[in-house]
Amino acid sequence: MEIASEELKAQNMDHHGLVASVCQDLGIANKIDARLDKKDPRRIVSAGTGVVAMILNGLGFTNRRLYLSPQFFESKPVKQLLGKEVTASQLDHHTLGKALDEISAYGSSKLFGEVAFEIAIEHNLLSPLAHLDSTSFSVEGEYEVDSPEHVVKLTHGHSKDHRADLKQVMMSLVVTGESAVPIWMEPQDGNSSDKKAFQQTIKNVRQFQKELKGGPEFKWIADSALYTKEGLLSQNDYLWVNRVPENIKAAKELVALPDLSIPWVERDVGYKTASFESIYGGVKQRWLLVYSSHSYAREKKTFERNLLKKQEKLKKLLWHLKNEVFDCEADAIKSLKKISKQFPYHEISYEVEKITKHKKSGRPKKGEHGEVVGVKLCPRFSKKKDAIAIALRRKGRFILATNDLNMESFSDESILSEYKSQQKVERGFKFLKDPWFMVNSFFLKLPSRIEALMMVMTLCLMVYNVGQHRIRFALRKVNDTLPNQINKPIQNPTLKWIFQMMEGISIVSFFEPHIPEPVRKVITGLNQLRIKIIKLFGPSAQKIYGIV
Repeated sequence: MEIASEELKAQNMDHHGLVASVCQDLGIANKIDARLDKKDPRRIVSAGTGVVAMILNGLGFTNRRLYLSPQFFESKPVKQLLGKEVTASQLDHHTLGKALDEISAYGSSKLFGEVAFEIAIEHNLLSPLAHLDSTSFSVEGEYEVDSPEHVVKLTHGHSKDHRADLKQVMMSLVVTGESAVPIWMEPQDGNSSDKKAFQQTIKNVRQFQKELKGGPEFKWIADSALYTKEGLLSQNDYLWVNRVPENIKAAKELVALPDLSIPWVERDVGYKTASFESIYGGVKQRWLLVYSSHSYAREKKTFERNLLKKQEKLKKLLWHLKNEVFDCEADAIKSLKKISKQFPYHEISYEVEKITKHKKSGRPKKGEHGEVVGVKLCPRFSKKKDAIAIALRRKGRFILATNDLNMESFSDESILSEYKSQQKVERGFKFLKDPWFMVNSFFLKLPSRIEALMMVMTLCLMVYNVGQHRIRFALRKVNDTLPNQINKPIQNPTLKWIFQMMEGISIVSFFEPHIPEPVRKVITGLNQLRIKIIKLFGPSAQKIYGIV
């Protein structure tokens, strides 16, 4: 086998050209430079170009840290991807760190909002509905240094990553439209509460829209953290759809109603709903009781498994109780009641056994009774069938509330449909936490840079979602398909699968001695399927891959 000489150089293109084409079409670098560029003639890599480089790194799915960016780009055709005279060595941690510092100084949320809204308006990606949720990101390191007032605080809090041992930072995310394009991201302190953070995020977005004079007045969709008397219901100056917390007395009573007393209406497969009026918190609203057969099956299985575990625990506790001697019956019953409180689905009954002892040694005389020195309990238990039935009746049910009282423009079916779309933002968090994504946990030294990196990560999500929406729309438009993992024709491929299908595309450059630029370039690894994908992405992708 012959080893290639220095006259040949191969660079991996793979799916990176698709990512670069979406970044170009959205104008991400130019939009960022228009806000951050200081016009320094000595500067080689602008902030916008640095951000696109980080997006390419993040969507490279190599889980490569930022300080290894030169290594990542060493095997890539940098000029074709970035459209600039930039080398891999120039994309080092100093260059990218400077871009993060400039983002933080400008304001991560402000910059993202300006860029995202501009893109969403230009490409008609907005809808009247905004989905809001939050998640946490674990951080490595102590971070004892005090953050500036405008920068998030890295601290311990309720970890949605189940990493209570690590400090964390929270992030609120807003997505909209069929493409689930993120239009707002807001870093939050590690110990922030969703109940307060959600209210503040909505307030910030609405104020931002007034200043920007762009985008519709959103109807806000969120989970139960937003539904509070002190927050959402005290303002009520915008439309919303929220899940009702089940710790509200009226909600508890509603989800526990017998089936026969509920005016159910069959909906999509596995769903049925019933509409009710409510004035909870002094706000007139519609409550939609929802039943999901899939949720019921899952929750019932979990309930029965936990009930069995509780029963085994109860057996052990009662065995120990049975063998314990108490000074009096009152003490024994007190201990039994303490155990009973832990088991609301079990009925415990008992008999009292008196423990006697004779004062004198030897055989007692006929008719002589010993002195009572203590008591024992002989407990037994059974299931509370009525309590279990009520508990099971609640499974698979939840309540959605809205202050949109117009049944014609916003039907009960629409309430359910739009709330089910809340999974769009949840999928976004799943994407951001993919261990093959840019970061699984943060290693940057400054909280300000972590905040800025969260903005870049959300741009990665934007590029991914827009790219996925673009290829699905293109396939529907021409009524065409692509093969999935089992070679079945589909019109809704995931972008990650598209990326995998593009693996193996390279650019081979031919050099002559003493001439720095290649005299010839050849792209390898293209086939009809890959060319079809590139064409579906449009002219920018075709130009990058050289198939125009």
